[in-house]
Amino acid sequence: MTDATMRAVLIPHPKQVKVVDRPVPVPGAGEVLVRTRASAICRSDMTIYYGDPILGDVRTGDDLRVPGHEAAGEVVATGPGVRTVRVGDRVASYLAVGDDRHEYGAAGYLMLTPGWSCFGFDLDGGDADYFVLPEVNCLPLPDGLSYEAGAVLTDMIGTQFFTQHRLGVAAGTTVAVFGLGPMGSAAVLIAKAHGARVIAVDVLDSRLEHARSLGADAVVNSAGGDPVAGIVAATGGRGAEVVVECSGNPAAQRAALDAAAKLGRIAFVGESQAVEINPSEHMIHKQLTLIGGWYFPRTAWSDIVAFVTAHDIDASKLVSHRYTIEQAAEAFDAFDKRLTEKAVFIWH
Repeated sequence: MTDATMRAVLIPHPKQVKVVDRPVPVPGAGEVLVRTRASAICRSDMTIYYGDPILGDVRTGDDLRVPGHEAAGEVVATGPGVRTVRVGDRVASYLAVGDDRHEYGAAGYLMLTPGWSCFGFDLDGGDADYFVLPEVNCLPLPDGLSYEAGAVLTDMIGTQFFTQHRLGVAAGTTVAVFGLGPMGSAAVLIAKAHGARVIAVDVLDSRLEHARSLGADAVVNSAGGDPVAGIVAATGGRGAEVVVECSGNPAAQRAALDAAAKLGRIAFVGESQAVEINPSEHMIHKQLTLIGGWYFPRTAWSDIVAFVTAHDIDASKLVSHRYTIEQAAEAFDAFDKRLTEKAVFIWH
């Protein structure tokens, strides 16, 4: 396959998307070559599209990186030393490439190891006919899950499963979700699978209706009123036991703290730069627990897959649009204009 070429997405300049021919990569020692079957666009990919990547070392000029950090496909070749992955295996991508011998890496948190690299940012990603990853980053995908589901599980669903596990979400828990983009929608889906009562908060009625279709028990439009008052009213004056903030909007982050019940647990999942917090009011006197929900450890993958399978979670409910790789410019443009929610490139 050394002389073969493939189609790949590149973003050489802000808001300029090209689909070009590139050599099919050759797996090195400990690496695996995967034929891509699905690759999802994430909101963080748009930072590459805008020319200001939130992660990694995306290059300019002639040394461009292929985007796409949520991908799944079929193994077609393995490099020297690969022991656990075989040709024909169905796999999904784990985006953090790091030192699995480091104390954090050994626990599965490859994204916390020094000098880690990000698939689709530092390294060529999944928006191409083929991609290469280390063997340890190839997550086994059961036959019962589609490649599309595998791609979506590698970020939104995986992140929400592990974040809500840390928050102790269970049957009967009241969970408020702020920001109903793809990540917030995944939060609703996972919380409902746990048996929680879910209150969904957003500024768009269309997103709130989608949240209802995913099982949300109550919705609050924060564009037309105070979201804290809406949550307090929906909980009989108590507030939400768990709040998952997915928008990254500072006003929503403050509202999340205000809307949490005493002894409540909160996760900030949406990326942001700054928010003003009153420690006494927001944290100390309410005895709140605040965590960051970024990504999941690689070791949690089997639990994620088992949960999705056991609860028959339909990941396709989170996908609003599907494209071929040749439609990449259209796909990124529509995602930028928020004409789509979760968009996925599909290879048949």
